[in-house]
Amino acid sequence: MDIYIKPVEKAQVVRNRNVQLKDVAEVFLDGQTAGEAERLVVFQIPEEKKKTYLVSVLDIIRELSRKYPGASISNVGEMDILVEYLPEPEKKQPVWTAAKVLVISLILFAGASTTIMCFHSDAQLPLIFQNVYYIFFGENREMPAMLSIPYSVGLGLGIIIFFNHFSKITLTEDPTPIEIEMTTYEKEANASIIDALERKKGGGGK
Repeated sequence: MDIYIKPVEKAQVVRNRNVQLKDVAEVFLDGQTAGEAERLVVFQIPEEKKKTYLVSVLDIIRELSRKYPGASISNVGEMDILVEYLPEPEKKQPVWTAAKVLVISLILFAGASTTIMCFHSDAQLPLIFQNVYYIFFGENREMPAMLSIPYSVGLGLGIIIFFNHFSKITLTEDPTPIEIEMTTYEKEANASIIDALERKKGGGGK
């Protein structure tokens, strides 16, 4: 019998301390239903508190081999799985979430606006506008509105188009730069957690 498993990178388990195979991986059994295999317990949470554990695909293969002796087991997913255990479901706190979003938005706005102003100062943008206006109209003006207003509007539209999200409106189905950065950060964070748990599991070796 052939068994194919596709473990996920990270799984979350609430209340149930017996982690079943279906909680951490997709399962396919050649010619059989996967229901019994999906209910196989592959890891037991040792204590009743919020914590993240590391489950190796070898642990899953070991339990499957005990359940199905002689079966050919193929892994087509992750080699290590992070299992986050929650004794109770996390309660939603909309006020706290909104406060965090507001604070972060203010920080990002202040940082971005300062960066743009510093760039404009270094590039001497007012002088550039003044020279361009003089070339076309023969007059000297410090900050001609004919140039500064379209530039400001274009700058805002360019940011919106670049980040591809404004409220619920999306220009394309492609992930935004922020989503790509968040995905990259999540993958790197998971890799760091896995390395730390492996070192701890190995007793602090190299």
